[in-house]
Amino acid sequence: MHYKSSSQRSKHPLPKYFSVNDVRLEQFETICEQSVDLNLYRFADAEQQNIILYNGDKLRDTMTGANADVDIKSELGSCLRDGPGLFVIKGMYSNTTVIDDMTTVFQKILAQENGPNRESKDHFGNNQRIWNSFQKACLQAPELFIDYYGNSLLALVSQAWLGPYYQITAQMNNVKPGGKAQSPHRDYHLGFQSRESAAKFPIHAHLMSQYLTLQGSIAHSDMPKESGPTLFLPFSQKYPAGYLAFHDEDFVTCFNAHKSQIPLRKGDAIFLNPALFHAAGTNSSTKDRIANLVQISSAFGRPMEMVNRHAMIEKVYPALLERVKQAIISPKTIEDTIAALADGYAFPTNLDSNPPSPGNASLTPQNIMHQALREHWSLEQVKRKLHCYTQQHKA
Repeated sequence: MHYKSSSQRSKHPLPKYFSVNDVRLEQFETICEQSVDLNLYRFADAEQQNIILYNGDKLRDTMTGANADVDIKSELGSCLRDGPGLFVIKGMYSNTTVIDDMTTVFQKILAQENGPNRESKDHFGNNQRIWNSFQKACLQAPELFIDYYGNSLLALVSQAWLGPYYQITAQMNNVKPGGKAQSPHRDYHLGFQSRESAAKFPIHAHLMSQYLTLQGSIAHSDMPKESGPTLFLPFSQKYPAGYLAFHDEDFVTCFNAHKSQIPLRKGDAIFLNPALFHAAGTNSSTKDRIANLVQISSAFGRPMEMVNRHAMIEKVYPALLERVKQAIISPKTIEDTIAALADGYAFPTNLDSNPPSPGNASLTPQNIMHQALREHWSLEQVKRKLHCYTQQHKA
């Protein structure tokens, strides 16, 4: 591989941040016009609409061979990174009784949560949603949890993209008949940011974000096309400015013109690079479309030390407020101090008690501090708000 010298690189420096001027529909279309070369995927069974299909039973059998799991993981990781960005494992759960039993647990959880004054809905509409179905199902049915999450293929896929020590979260989603399609989007992390917020992150963060999580959907019901299984745009994860682009109507039009959508059976699972453009479809059938959405996180997204930031805020706030009142501190210093002191990211959180409104993210301690200083809250007000925030974030 030929590397340019530093003098060559300096003549054509790369931009450090994306702006709306970097969003190019023609570049996006060129990337998404690629086709899958099935010869690159020797463990795959087939390709359909540029989606790689694997047979769960064959993968389980192949994994028993010497070094076979390493070869399979290499192929799966390449598919997510350099290939179409997604694949399906047909029959990931060979025993669908496990799926049915977990669906029954989900129904019990919904019955407990949906009282006369509350209904579990997701942030894309009126579909039924169980936030943190992972923990809730574990506490309700620990034996079933072992059968469901102790799945060798789920572990294989997670390791293929994230390596060891990953952490699983999950949300059950039931799209009712008549449930409308989503807008095309990318997912967590940067996919949950507004366009303006995403633009504040340097380009390398845009490229790196996709490697921090893995998205998956385990089918808990048969999903014929009329039920609206998820729509995908293969290869779209390879467009660098995609976290800004998916907000544009031109890109939505392109998505709709080139999207892929295949039916799934109960027990199938689909996994995708979170940077892939995708959107749940409209359920025009007469049956519910039920999936358990797994979002699996890298072990590396954590700080080195545990810090009690709320205690620090309570100590610093009075001094900061006094400087604001006396007008002896600049807005930039306020902003930079709060950035160093308080958590500015809304996750992880408890999405039951702290729903994502407005948009996909809830308020943060940084938001609270800025509001407190603008409105000259007392220290007791700040303490109460932070206590409320802590309670809302408990699992």
